[in-house]
Amino acid sequence: MARGRVAPGHVEAVLFDVDFTLAKPGPLLGPEGYRAAGAHHGLTLVPERYDAARAAAVEDLEHHPELEHDEEVWVRFTEDIVRGMGGEGPGIRGVAEAITAGWLHSANFELYEDVLPVLAALRESGRRVGLVSNTSRDLTAFVEHFSLDVDGWISSGVHGKVKPSPTIFLAALELLGVEPGAAVMVGDSPLDDVEGARALGMRAYLVDREGRFPERDDALPTLLALPALLGPNS
Repeated sequence: MARGRVAPGHVEAVLFDVDFTLAKPGPLLGPEGYRAAGAHHGLTLVPERYDAARAAAVEDLEHHPELEHDEEVWVRFTEDIVRGMGGEGPGIRGVAEAITAGWLHSANFELYEDVLPVLAALRESGRRVGLVSNTSRDLTAFVEHFSLDVDGWISSGVHGKVKPSPTIFLAALELLGVEPGAAVMVGDSPLDDVEGARALGMRAYLVDREGRFPERDDALPTLLALPALLGPNS
């Protein structure tokens, strides 16, 4: 999709992914949090290796073959990060479980600075806004914690399927009362968010805050350009 106004048709609703789209993990879930959890379990982890370790773990991440929500997937993902930071031995599992448990608590996250102004602009344009996330986190508590002005939300932990399954997108759209052709998905995963939404007939943008995909013409460095790209709601 070329960068520019979304076409054809006008956009009635926008769905957002949550993690690394609207919110980022705070210190307890970042490099220093891993280092501290490692020390608690007898491991010496190197914070400077976190970024590379996480990028490698993302590349190796595999969903359940039937796209069922499976918390063990995220434990294994976190174990890969621990290994990438220098962890070895039986303590790896304990660190991974501690970090994974921390992801359930909204207080361990921080909103990106562009989120609230963009949500306000979308609401001012009369659009409906929803959240759809591959997580076990209580999204009701998340919405309340950050006082997000959104119309509906759904997590894979509640729904049972993970993105890119079409059923989780359909469930989110049903909450908003919008058909796929009148909705846009925004997220940080090319497969889960962008390809998953497009397979259903939605339009989609990739938010690429770290410049991982410079070759893509549908990637946005922040959310700030989104309201103008969607155009007026008429």
